[in-house]
Amino acid sequence: MSEVENNAEKRIVYFEKFAHPVTAEVLARDPSISVQRLELGSTDAENWQALSGAHGYQIRATRDELPDQFFAHGEFLGRCPNMLVVSSMGSGTDTIDLADCTKAGVLVVNQAGGNAEAVAEHALALMLSLSKRVGETDQYMRAQDGIERNAFMGRNIHGKTVGIIGLGHVGRRVAALCGTLFSMRVLAFDPYLEDGDFAERGAIKASWDDLLATADYITVHCPRTAETEDFLNHKSFNQMKPGAIFINTARGGIHDEAALFAALDSGHLAAAGLDVWAVEPPASDHPLLSLSNVLASPHTAGVTHESRHLMGTYAGEQLLQIFAGRRPPRLLNPEVWPVFEEKYKKLFGG
Repeated sequence: MSEVENNAEKRIVYFEKFAHPVTAEVLARDPSISVQRLELGSTDAENWQALSGAHGYQIRATRDELPDQFFAHGEFLGRCPNMLVVSSMGSGTDTIDLADCTKAGVLVVNQAGGNAEAVAEHALALMLSLSKRVGETDQYMRAQDGIERNAFMGRNIHGKTVGIIGLGHVGRRVAALCGTLFSMRVLAFDPYLEDGDFAERGAIKASWDDLLATADYITVHCPRTAETEDFLNHKSFNQMKPGAIFINTARGGIHDEAALFAALDSGHLAAAGLDVWAVEPPASDHPLLSLSNVLASPHTAGVTHESRHLMGTYAGEQLLQIFAGRRPPRLLNPEVWPVFEEKYKKLFGG
């Protein structure tokens, strides 16, 4: 489809804030696009009036930031007959039902790769901090006088084996950092890749059982889906190498928190670094937060100035492309594109 040049207004809505103000700056390049900011504190009637007439919806990426009624699912889409595209503010699609959007002929895009460097660095920071027991010594020194240095002896990560679950944008960056900086043996499990993709992304293809049994560090970088929910459970943690360190900077719900607590409390696993939680933020009395060998952060791995700017830029540029009738690079349901073209033509000509 060629770029459409007309004065038809193309309406995009979002709740309260973009991932970064640069999104609004990018969208301002096209005078035919109007952007409306919605407030969660407004009445439902006001918000639904705006949503029902919108052509694009820039949606929050995490579940705890948005009421369920404004998730992009079948009922929501039924109330938004003009909707052409739902755009996640991040790489995750927790607030989007991809199947429902596809059935409704609505494009779904995310900003995959925009925070890959930030999340990969955070995962590596957790690995290093837990190996050197930085969190434990910091807690001890703040709580009491005197410390026996040898009581907190750590380990080097150089030459160890890391197992990466999910070798996408973040996973492949973790592979590069671990392999080049610390000469680690990099194993990866990703059933959606071809055999040749693993070497190209700096990893050795491993079976699920082999990765769990041999890795000194296991780090999660796959999306949360129906397939991966509680993917790491009692059985998985028991299969892990005694003394292994577990890291999750992907999504809460991929690992069973009670099962992880049991594996840590028993001493089977040495430590865990957790940036994501089943409920975010977790309560201060969460059992995992009671363990000194757990290093925690509140889903901030991807929250850096650089990553937010990049994701915000990606979001604005993809919406510009879509509303000029051009196919965006991070389209999650490409089979909908012909449907979009027909709907777009009816709304805006072409």
